[in-house]
Amino acid sequence: MVETGWVCPSGATYSGPVSVRQSPSSNTGHSPRGAPAGRRRRRRAWVITALVVGVVAGAGAIGVRAVSGHDDPVSRLVAEAGVGPARQTFPTTDTSGLSPVRARIVDVVHAEYDRNAPGTIYSDGVEESWCADFVSTVMRKAGVPFDNPNSGSWRIPGVATLTDYLHSSGRWRAASHVPEPGDIVIYDAPSHFRQHTNIVVAMDGTTVTTVGGAEAQGITVDHFDPRTVEGVQGYGVP
Repeated sequence: MVETGWVCPSGATYSGPVSVRQSPSSNTGHSPRGAPAGRRRRRRAWVITALVVGVVAGAGAIGVRAVSGHDDPVSRLVAEAGVGPARQTFPTTDTSGLSPVRARIVDVVHAEYDRNAPGTIYSDGVEESWCADFVSTVMRKAGVPFDNPNSGSWRIPGVATLTDYLHSSGRWRAASHVPEPGDIVIYDAPSHFRQHTNIVVAMDGTTVTTVGGAEAQGITVDHFDPRTVEGVQGYGVP
């Protein structure tokens, strides 16, 4: 900033501080090439920051999906790509001590787990939360089909309707029931699944292992301890 005098277009004379642009050769303490280099460094820093934020956000989204327990295309792609939690191996279940019906249910669930088909295969092409469709399909293939009280179909697409059916058909058991392979589990809040259903495939001590559709990786293995689990409303028996 320097003091100088200049004439306004109106002819009035002004005397005061005026900014004077210095030439690149002026003694500013910076080389002419310093500013572009600085901008490049700042740009590179922003790019790195954006990448880090993207990775963290992606990991967070995957974590939320896994915790919420719901199926979506991103979770399936993540599982297939080997990023994030790996899809579990189907549990080894000794079916020799089970009734023929329960043994068939476990075998059918195993086959469907290995298949891991899209939900529309079970929902007759309808885009919907398909956990009850999956359970309906398994029971039909195992020889114990449902009877939808509204349509007469073997497929019951809603958890609420399935719960009513289990009550009315005498197949409902309270949450205090000790589950066995082949049992149907019904959940509601505060379960992380919210309103949901899946099938027990193994019982090891106090650990219940289930497999269900419309979960974090499509058809997914999950575990819970009946003594501490929240949100289990009850069970359906074959």
